[in-house]
Amino acid sequence: MNLLDTLTNDVKQAVKAGFNIDLETVEFQATRKEFAGDITVVVFPMLRFIKGNPVKIGEAIGHYLVDHVEEVKAFNVVKGFLNIEISDAYYVSFFDGIRENESFGFLSPDPADKAMMVEYSSPNTNKPLHLGHVRNNLLGYSVSEILKASGKKVYKTQIINDRGIHICKSMLAWKIFGNGETPENTGLKGDKLVGNYYVKFDQEYKKQIQDLIEQGSNEADAKKNAPLLIAAQKMLLKWEAGDQETVELWKKMNGWVYDGFGETYKNLGVDFDVLYYESDTYLLGKEFVTEGLKTGVFEKEEDGSVWCDLTDEGLDKKIVQRADGTAVYMTQDIGTAIQRIKDYPDVGGMVYTVGNEQDYHFQVLFLILKKLGFTWADNLYHLSYGMVDLPSGKMKSREGTVVDADDLIEDMATTAEDISEELGKLDGYSESEKKALYKTIGLGALKYYILKVDPKKRILFDPKESIDFQGNTGPFIQYTYARIQSILRKADLNTVVSFDGLMLQEKEKELIKQLQLFPEVVQNAADNHSPALIANYTYDLVKAFNSFYQNVSILGADNAIEKSFRVHLSNTVANTIKNAFGLLGIEVPERM
Repeated sequence: MNLLDTLTNDVKQAVKAGFNIDLETVEFQATRKEFAGDITVVVFPMLRFIKGNPVKIGEAIGHYLVDHVEEVKAFNVVKGFLNIEISDAYYVSFFDGIRENESFGFLSPDPADKAMMVEYSSPNTNKPLHLGHVRNNLLGYSVSEILKASGKKVYKTQIINDRGIHICKSMLAWKIFGNGETPENTGLKGDKLVGNYYVKFDQEYKKQIQDLIEQGSNEADAKKNAPLLIAAQKMLLKWEAGDQETVELWKKMNGWVYDGFGETYKNLGVDFDVLYYESDTYLLGKEFVTEGLKTGVFEKEEDGSVWCDLTDEGLDKKIVQRADGTAVYMTQDIGTAIQRIKDYPDVGGMVYTVGNEQDYHFQVLFLILKKLGFTWADNLYHLSYGMVDLPSGKMKSREGTVVDADDLIEDMATTAEDISEELGKLDGYSESEKKALYKTIGLGALKYYILKVDPKKRILFDPKESIDFQGNTGPFIQYTYARIQSILRKADLNTVVSFDGLMLQEKEKELIKQLQLFPEVVQNAADNHSPALIANYTYDLVKAFNSFYQNVSILGADNAIEKSFRVHLSNTVANTIKNAFGLLGIEVPERM
């Protein structure tokens, strides 16, 4: 039982003893800095049950706690707030219980619990990963790790959007304009090569539209009747019909892209347990469209297209199959969700990491799955996130104005190198050590800058601002971790003495109180699917440590007991920083 649970019971007993009232709940809050105390009981809510002066009520409860509760050493009452001071012995005992626990704050999965499946990345195979994908991958990976730490079994997955009109656009452009280019004969990563032809399609398509307009067509008709678009649509029909030449081209170009994606994922530090492909799952989706037509979930229009009418639920009508029989995104997503539960029957819920422009899509998807009779559809969650903006404006893949993920990762390492060289922090490092450290700092800066923001908010990404060795940044926290490692190299962690009776300095107590919060923060982050809670907790922990470091001598302590305690306290803080950053997918360097 934690301190808050213990105090809740103790306060209820105090009220029962003093006023013969059975309280259902007790409200606590952090003690304001200007008052003595570690935790505050809010008396005002009790006035609904206890008649009297809130100060007198608070004093009566305070006296009872001091007399009957070992952990409470003193109290003061300010208006309707009972500020409780907790004994040093309690904090020392708590710390002694966690200092050797390297996984403090983490829970092991309960075999009886249902697993969670987290989907992220889920790219199209017609272009390389860009800055928007980076936020997606970092969020999905981090939420997966946080859910694991909260005690869930987790499968990390993605659905690779490897079919559809957008894929055919890249294929058609390469077929017409490619001249046999391959990753091998151009030296380009496969995803970049294919992405170039997606851009090429758009450029040539726009030229054709302009030609048709100049020939007297209106813009809407020109867009619909441009020969390139018609050819891409025909290619999609041939692909769905299993045309051998089309399928072989599709396999070849997608293979190039997968090789490129794999390299980017490795550099970014994310991974997956299982992959799904739209080309496999859309057919299952079409099966359930047929099933839904029989049960009345879907209805067919005169042109042959199939729709789901959700107007009774306050939504719109949603197409689930085109008039020509081809699948839409919704078809594929229905099939994918069903296939995942078939493959992993222990999964009880899914998290979809997808940008907020798809909020309506997932609202509809979850509702359709419920209408189809799947009870697990109640446990589906859309991890909706805001876009990443740049000072130069919005990115557009088809126009080639995106920030490439590989380039971004490389640029972050270069920026880390420039700033580190300016600060002169790396004397005595070999060139290979420097290169590895630049990547660690650069990636840490990128990940922290993105993950410290609530997922729902848009981000204006500034690479230089993210690599700052002061303030709420990844490098600042990494530097603090490295500083602690430097202290520990000069100390002896094997020397442990009894800490019984140790009197704590205020900065030591503040640091232990911050450590106490970590398990609760992990659970809150899991419940809210928010790595930002972990990131900002870690920053608060680092601030508390730096204040402790500046005000309390660690290695120059007055006696062996204080020195041993402060060394172990520093080590536990470092371990918690490392664990917290691990949940964000960020490495911590031993030296900086």
